[in-house]
Amino acid sequence: MFLLEKSVAAINEVILGATSENGGTRAYTLSVGGEGCLPYQNYEGANPNRTLVAAEVWDYEPAEWPLELREVWGDALKDPASWAKKAVDFGADMIYLKLASADPDNGGRSAEECSGTAGEVLKAVGCPIAVAGCGLIEYDRPLITKISGDYAGENLLIGLADQENYATYAAACVGGGHCLIASSPLDINICKQTNILLSEMNMPVNRIVIEPSIGALGYGLEYAYSILERGRNGALGGDKMLAMPVIGFIGAEAWKVKEALAAEEVIPGWGSAKTRGVLWETITATSLMQSGIDILVMRHPEAMKTVKSQIEVLTQPVQI
Repeated sequence: MFLLEKSVAAINEVILGATSENGGTRAYTLSVGGEGCLPYQNYEGANPNRTLVAAEVWDYEPAEWPLELREVWGDALKDPASWAKKAVDFGADMIYLKLASADPDNGGRSAEECSGTAGEVLKAVGCPIAVAGCGLIEYDRPLITKISGDYAGENLLIGLADQENYATYAAACVGGGHCLIASSPLDINICKQTNILLSEMNMPVNRIVIEPSIGALGYGLEYAYSILERGRNGALGGDKMLAMPVIGFIGAEAWKVKEALAAEEVIPGWGSAKTRGVLWETITATSLMQSGIDILVMRHPEAMKTVKSQIEVLTQPVQI
């Protein structure tokens, strides 16, 4: 006899984007979270929303990306709006826009310029948008405040808030009516503490998506999986400060390892450089999404396509 295990709680459902009826300009909204069971075990509880694939788009041409990635996107890399549109054509559910040019090492563009880029991307596509700064709080603080105000009502997903800068992000997101990405290292306690701090700033818990950090295949994937799984079990067991959907930066992790970057002439036994990185990103994504990641931020279109087909298979109803 098969024994079903029912959870006592569920993951918060977070709505991303806003249509014209709700003060935004998106063609549609997306919902993440809401699970009342472990990933894809929909015979044990509710699993109302499928895992989303977000395409990572930068606001300048990333020369540091490997050739195999840059070739597949072509000239679209020169224009974030064109890049975003091409990503949607490739099948991305949403766009993760990284405003890396706010960093002085990447051009030092002003908050006004970066906000203008975000506006161009919003006009180019109808899907929900996530927006993040360059990672340096002295430059991200005015940038996030500017974007939150300029696009109030769009219900953007804005990041990355952590224990050091959470107050700026919470104030901006509450003021502009946006959702927020709460970032933490691979530590359950820090993840919970960041969420507590945000909730004390009146940030609604059903507008928080957590980013507890991950590792690529061969570079910490197993440890990341165990932490993510522990967090999901805690949430389903009733821990409200862990009951947020999860976002993971799959592409960023997978495309920085030597197995994805090494040239064929350097290590010929590793096979084609054109497919190796794609496979590394694909396996990283398909592994970690079964630990509870709700939004996979990816880089290569072929990897996105394969992962979406796997999501489709795993979300089919199962009869026990």
